[in-house]
This record gives sequence, structure tokens and C-alpha cells, in this order.
Amino acid sequence: MHMNTPPTLGLLLAGGLARRMGGGDKPLRTIAGRTILAHVVERLGPQCESLLINANGDPARFSDYGLPVVADSVPDFAGPLAGILAGLDWMAQHRPGSSWMVSVAADTPFIPRDLVARLHLARAELNVPLACAASGGWMHPVIGLWPLALREELRHALTVEDERKIDRWTARHGCAGTEWPVDPVDPFFNANRPEDLTEAERLFAGLNDKDLQPSS
Repeated sequence: MHMNTPPTLGLLLAGGLARRMGGGDKPLRTIAGRTILAHVVERLGPQCESLLINANGDPARFSDYGLPVVADSVPDFAGPLAGILAGLDWMAQHRPGSSWMVSVAADTPFIPRDLVARLHLARAELNVPLACAASGGWMHPVIGLWPLALREELRHALTVEDERKIDRWTARHGCAGTEWPVDPVDPFFNANRPEDLTEAERLFAGLNDKDLQPSS
């Protein structure tokens, strides 16, 4: 973990229904001989004090990873904000000394090794409570840094205001965007469709891991 980075819980958002992939869990598909989730765990794990999976349905399908699995508390697949609230609630209960959580989509096998440090830096520089990743001119609001301090505001937005749009909610509080290069590979590439798995295999084959080291 980076020297000046506060202890941070890593939340792997695996809660979605993978309709475009033909059902099943996208993070459990295999790339380069390992599940996408295993790649994410390997890259994010060293940056965080611990990891947590957000998923709905039977948690046993993730039992190989030895990580706690928390379901949404807001019903009807309320989107990633519901997963983020579930993660913050788990942190409040099980990591009472922690104030920060980073969320990543569990189907992003190239997640950067400097993600947590750079999100904290971006947030601190702008003195705002939130930060999210960007690449190739696109913001990735689900790849973000969340303070425990906004947990009840988030619960209110989800349960009282029926807010579902993550970027609309983060904009309300102030969110620092921080950009990663997309060469040699977009670190936030996510495997949504079967053809993306083929593309990810091709990208993996063309990379050696030095290409994916932190850009510091």
C-alpha cells in the first residue's frame, strides 16, 4: 500500500445480472487461465486493507475466493449505488476504524495497481469527498472512492429519493475525476459480451506485466 494512503476497503461489485453475456456471472468467466475476478483480486488486493464482494443471489458461488459476500439491502437491483451502500454498511459494522472504501467492477481484469493511491490523491487535491476513475475521455463512476461519512446521505438518496444514477449522486457532493492512459490497454476495460472475452485474451497475450505496473 502507498505510504500516504489511508487504510481502504476494496469492494468488488459483482451484483449485476449478466444478460449480455448470456446469464451467469461475468466475473467468473475465464481469461488467461484464471477467472476475471481472480485477476481483479490479485491487482486490487495489495492496495487495500481487505476485500469484500457485493453480489446478489447465492454467495456460495464465490466461496473459492475466501472473501465476505454482501448482498444489496435496497431491493430490486437498484444498481451500483445499492452495492456501494451495502459495502459502506458492512465496513461500518466490521471495520469500525476505517473511513474509506474503493469500489471496482468485478469484471475489469486490468484494474490499475495504483488505483487506490491515485484516487485518494485526486480527492485530497480538490478537497472533495469523492473521486472516480476516467480513461479515454470517459468517466467510470463505479470505479470510485467513497467516504463512510456519506453513508446516511447515500441511504437517503436511494431509499427516499429513489436515486439510481451514480454520477448524478456523486456530482451533488463533489467528485474528483482522475485519468489513466489507455495505452497499451485501457485499465478499465470490462468484459460485457462474449466477444470482449476474446479481446481480453488477445490483450493479455500482448502484455507483459511491466506494461501494467503503476504509472508513478
